[in-house]
Amino acid sequence: MTQEIRHHLTDAILMAYSAGSLNEAFSLMVASHVSLCDECRARLAAFDALGGALLDEPPSGVALAEDSYAATLARIAARPPEPSPEAAPAPRRTPGVLPGPLQDYVGGDLDQIRWRPVGMGVRQAILRTAPGATARLLFIPAGAAMPDHGHRGTEMTMVLQGAFSDEDDHFARGDVEIADEHLHHTPVADISEDCICLAVTDAPLRFNSLLPRLVQPFLRI
Repeated sequence: MTQEIRHHLTDAILMAYSAGSLNEAFSLMVASHVSLCDECRARLAAFDALGGALLDEPPSGVALAEDSYAATLARIAARPPEPSPEAAPAPRRTPGVLPGPLQDYVGGDLDQIRWRPVGMGVRQAILRTAPGATARLLFIPAGAAMPDHGHRGTEMTMVLQGAFSDEDDHFARGDVEIADEHLHHTPVADISEDCICLAVTDAPLRFNSLLPRLVQPFLRI
């Protein structure tokens, strides 16, 4: 039975992903979500088809140079060869908590995660992505609360296991909460199961309490 997902990505985010304008961390979030969400995957396919149609339609009134075709072939020939599949085998995906795109990043499922404690039983694992945004996996013990915080930019959080609630709503596996500078919240994991999330941020969080502010530079949150 497919997990019912109630909180989806926006059209703007899906269109940016389709156009290739999202940075690596947010692209990982989108790829992970659409691998679980039939609705967002269908909407993304529609945006991909629209983009392909626009590329197929040449702009009116624009003349191509006579040597444009030859110049394009020359640029293609000058590119370095792609590595062979034998030289870089794709990571093996197995059924588990992590969606396929996340398994590609960590080389497997949860048994490959190197968790680091951040306090109050919460653990994190920062994923290696390009500058501009940070992606991390969060482990929140059942019933535990994250420190209350606001946002200086955008934070997207997708539930991979368990569920959490905050002042905004309740979020279960596959759901994505999109937070901006207008949202101040205290996420609390459901008591029934430990909660594991993928969280992506493009700016540091804004904590009210002193202790989280003191450790924030060391934990990169």
